[in-house]
Amino acid sequence: MKVDLLNSGPILIRYRPFFNGYLGRSVFYNVGNVFFFYSQASCVILPVLLLRKECHRKDAMNQPNAQTYKDRIKVSGKYEAATIHGKLSVAGTRFHFIGAGGVGMSGLAQLMMKNEAIVTGSDETLTEVIDELRKRGAEITIGHRARNLKMGTNAVVISAAIKEDNPELKLARQRGYKVYKYAQMLGQLMDCYEGIAVSGTHGKSTTSGWLTYVLKEAGLEPNFIIGALVSQLGTSSEAADGKYFVAEACEYDRSFLNLKPKIACILNIEQDHLDYYKNEDEIVETFGEFALGLKPEGILIANGQDKNVAKIIRRTERQLLCKTFGLDDNCNFYPGNISLDDGLYTFDVYHNGTLLGATRISVPGKHNILNALAVTAMAVNAGLEAELVLELLPGFTGIDRRLMLKGQFGQITVLDDYAHHPTEIRASLQAIKQRYRPRRIWCIFQPHQYSRTRFLLDDFAESFKLADITIVPDIYFVRDSLSAKKEVNAQILAERIQANGNEALFIDGFGAICDYLQTNAADGDVVVTMGAGDIWKVADEYIQRVGRNS
Repeated sequence: MKVDLLNSGPILIRYRPFFNGYLGRSVFYNVGNVFFFYSQASCVILPVLLLRKECHRKDAMNQPNAQTYKDRIKVSGKYEAATIHGKLSVAGTRFHFIGAGGVGMSGLAQLMMKNEAIVTGSDETLTEVIDELRKRGAEITIGHRARNLKMGTNAVVISAAIKEDNPELKLARQRGYKVYKYAQMLGQLMDCYEGIAVSGTHGKSTTSGWLTYVLKEAGLEPNFIIGALVSQLGTSSEAADGKYFVAEACEYDRSFLNLKPKIACILNIEQDHLDYYKNEDEIVETFGEFALGLKPEGILIANGQDKNVAKIIRRTERQLLCKTFGLDDNCNFYPGNISLDDGLYTFDVYHNGTLLGATRISVPGKHNILNALAVTAMAVNAGLEAELVLELLPGFTGIDRRLMLKGQFGQITVLDDYAHHPTEIRASLQAIKQRYRPRRIWCIFQPHQYSRTRFLLDDFAESFKLADITIVPDIYFVRDSLSAKKEVNAQILAERIQANGNEALFIDGFGAICDYLQTNAADGDVVVTMGAGDIWKVADEYIQRVGRNS
């Protein structure tokens, strides 16, 4: 709508901007009793009547006739506005989430609802996540149909898995609704706060959940969206009153390039998502772009021992402030006196050669020493005292589906784990060996994606050496083409594992797997379900069966 701001009389426009965030150098006008800002950069005119939450200004508006209030901005005449950083204000705004059942999407939807937004949406499958959204007031439909998209929707949010032929997305575009990818909306949200974005091929959810736990225990009240349930927090997302916003930054579809954090972390970089990236060099290059997206005066926390992360550190050292972590004392943050006590690690933490103190971790695996160091580096650079951070680290007990203890029946231990990449599989199996000292490890591994299985087949075949028996069900089908299913299958993977000298077999069907386990698993064994799909259902069904017989 075009408005002649200089000659118009009183105008009332019912419009609510999604965010009271970064306005930049904009011009404010007084038209009757309604105040507008005009931004040349975005060519938009928006009314500014009430910013529902307190705005945090970097600069004072020192122009004459300008007045500021705690919960609103009132400007008379024509002025240049200072940069304004505010909090999310979406009350009454209607968002439609296509693919609402994903952990990130559902977390974002929950955060919107906590800020009084109206949430509708859809997903292909009814899950506990959908049930929880419905309990919180969201109207989520099972199945994607055009009629799910209601008139009056202000914006549509889509997951990375949604294609252009989705009927709801097609209708949204026909109606001219604003469409955001999940990561785009997450980026808009992060711009309202001091963002902390945790990236890497492995460990994003654990590390971002751990950092959130530490910040929360320290009283900083962080806002957060994490890609898994953190049981100690009781949720995967939360809108709080603190200035920090913690989120994991996913490299798939270059999603993390939408995030402009104050603190960015790169845990590691390996080949993955080769259905999207053409090779490892392109992956490294994209992580470099993510690092360069830091806000001014931001800091990069990076794994100083990872060869691919090291490439980014070298390329950006003149442009970015960077602090490294690693097991080597050449890093800024590093451990000393590492010892294993009942399957869990204790160690000292050093910063630039100075001892910060001793700590221990309550999550198994040597890889979690690195995650703990990353948490320490980020928390210290967010303003916490190192002594307090080291005191809080042991309190974190992990997140959903990461070496999660499901139950112990007789002398059989049942675990569930999210590992779906060869490096993660090796790390998880090593951690199980250290923590539980089992007689045998039964690894029920569900490959995630036909494309990932095909691209990394040789590496997968080598990654089960610490498992005594590996059972492989059908590959979990997601984001794959039908042609991809013809190029590899679970039977091929099982045969390749056997060819590397490890016992493995393909079993079709979760029920049949449980039958086999009931007949063959014995006291002293650990049974671990592993993968990013729905393999956790095997653990649940097996527990029900052995529970009835115990």
